[in-house]
Amino acid sequence: MARQTGGGSPQRAEAVRPVARAEAALVRHYRRLVRLAYLALPADRDRHSRVLAAHAVVQRSLPSRWTRADGLRADRLRADRIPADGPGAAGPPEPEEDPVYAALRLRVLRAALRPRPVHRLLAPRVWGLRLFTPGGGEEDAALDRALAALDPPGRAAFALLTVERLPPGRAAGVLQQAGVAYPDQSVDEAARLSAGPDPALPAFDPCAVRVQPTDLLRRRRTLGASLTVAALALTTTAAVLAGADGGAPAPGAVHPRPTPPAGTAADQAGLVRVAADQWQHTARLGFAAWPARGDRRTDGALLGRALAAWAQAGPQTRAEPGAGVAPPAGPPQLLFAGTVDGTAVVVLYDGQRLARYTDGPGGGLDLARADDSDVTTAAAVVLRRQGTAARYLLAPWVEGSETRRIDQPDAPAKPLDRAEGVTAAAPVGALSDCRGATVLQLRSSPVVAEKHAFLLADLGGLVPAHLTYTPPPDRAQPPREPREAVGPDALQAWARGGCTVPDGTPGVKQLNLWAFAVQQLPQNAGAASWVCLRADRWNGEGSAVGAVLLPGARAPQRTGGGPGRACSRFEQDTLGFTWWRSPQGTEFLLAAGSRRVTRIAVKGPDWSADRPTPDRTLAVERPARATVSVEAVLDGGSRITPMR
Repeated sequence: MARQTGGGSPQRAEAVRPVARAEAALVRHYRRLVRLAYLALPADRDRHSRVLAAHAVVQRSLPSRWTRADGLRADRLRADRIPADGPGAAGPPEPEEDPVYAALRLRVLRAALRPRPVHRLLAPRVWGLRLFTPGGGEEDAALDRALAALDPPGRAAFALLTVERLPPGRAAGVLQQAGVAYPDQSVDEAARLSAGPDPALPAFDPCAVRVQPTDLLRRRRTLGASLTVAALALTTTAAVLAGADGGAPAPGAVHPRPTPPAGTAADQAGLVRVAADQWQHTARLGFAAWPARGDRRTDGALLGRALAAWAQAGPQTRAEPGAGVAPPAGPPQLLFAGTVDGTAVVVLYDGQRLARYTDGPGGGLDLARADDSDVTTAAAVVLRRQGTAARYLLAPWVEGSETRRIDQPDAPAKPLDRAEGVTAAAPVGALSDCRGATVLQLRSSPVVAEKHAFLLADLGGLVPAHLTYTPPPDRAQPPREPREAVGPDALQAWARGGCTVPDGTPGVKQLNLWAFAVQQLPQNAGAASWVCLRADRWNGEGSAVGAVLLPGARAPQRTGGGPGRACSRFEQDTLGFTWWRSPQGTEFLLAAGSRRVTRIAVKGPDWSADRPTPDRTLAVERPARATVSVEAVLDGGSRITPMR
């Protein structure tokens, strides 16, 4: 018997030894593995939950037994390296040289890439405290938002490149073994971010966490609700027992409304806040440079409701085109929390979208795309509309604010009062109704741009559209770029052409009015201005409308248009035509093209005209209007037709 017992012990030790080695490797490199899991985990949870989930993933990676598959995998990952405890080893190997560590890393990646819902229930729980990584600076927050925009394989690739310091080829190999379908693509996406801040900083280290208490009042309510539920459970049990003995069941059982537990997205501990003077020290102005403002920016209950509304879309969630109703892509940044006209309003930003939460009955959540913003497109946000007036929150770099009527270019702008960035109620109106909307005229601080004035128009969304103007071409000069629509010529053009706005729905980032030709009309009737109004959206889509501004006409006469890239820098050639009756009663067909047009051809039912056009315009006298086809030849020989 003794010999049998003694013979079994070495076998058991041999079976346990690999697991013991795995535990030693996990403990030795625990911090590195947890950071790897934290970066690779999905970004659909707050930092507290991610910290706990990262620790849980690593702790679950320790196998209960070291299978033959684990051993083979470790051998493959070892390649030609020295074994961790082989003969002649000079000391403990680096993690990337240790096959046991490599196998653990693979288990961590697999669990982080495909988290199971049940694992959230089994994650560690911390009662009364919030654990989260320090906020870091602006660069850390920007990197966190960029990582949140990647899919899980992309974040895992970033972790392998930066935390593990693996070359791209080896990182792709690890991802492939972890089950990623397109590892090379994920590595390429991550490589574009790996030149940013070092993820070894505390902002990305779930082992160097800050601790704060949760909402104490909410904890008290939760405890009260728990005691109530326990009491009800006892009462229900007694009633059931009484019913079993023939007694009547207790009538009208009360079901208390559950209070959200600590650790949900409604917790405001993970909110990003930037310094009040951050905009004065960054070379990239946008919503990410806005400080938190408002008289309720420390109101935890209000912020919690706003974050909860964004975390889970409901019937009162409204999204502009391209915004979507998904939870924030990363830790949201607080831009504003305050009372506006008696209503609490919160504005948040996640690097991709703005979210405006309006508290109380009739409120809700409005979402809008706001990525790639700049000094003008991030200059204002609509806080609240009431009737025909709106209040705006202006960027911290806005030094002067005025309003002006778009149909009164010669009238001076009127000052618009503001306090801590919130403007007084300003009149609004649709540009497309041709009755004169009121637009914002803002001026940037000399700290960012000396005497930089620009116009913004409220089109019904969260972010007003930026108005620009491109003057008529000059053949002796290169193509002109859009400029701010505050000069006399630009104001005159917008006064007449503003109501050709192709799309007044929310989501428009910029409106550019391009005067592509000026035509002297026959019979000394004056000049016509041919314009194209281009609308570019935050989601990358766009549309254009062509029109001609005729003397004496109150409204422009549209000549075509539709969705696409017409009249943009990707499609700079355009052509338009229209019928016009002169003051003497003569019918003319008018046509005009952009700066590269050299010839215009018109074909009617039984007539045609084909002429060189040095001034890029054509006027053909006809006794009656008819269906025609119009075509232009460019200086390179290609042909274009008018917008439909």
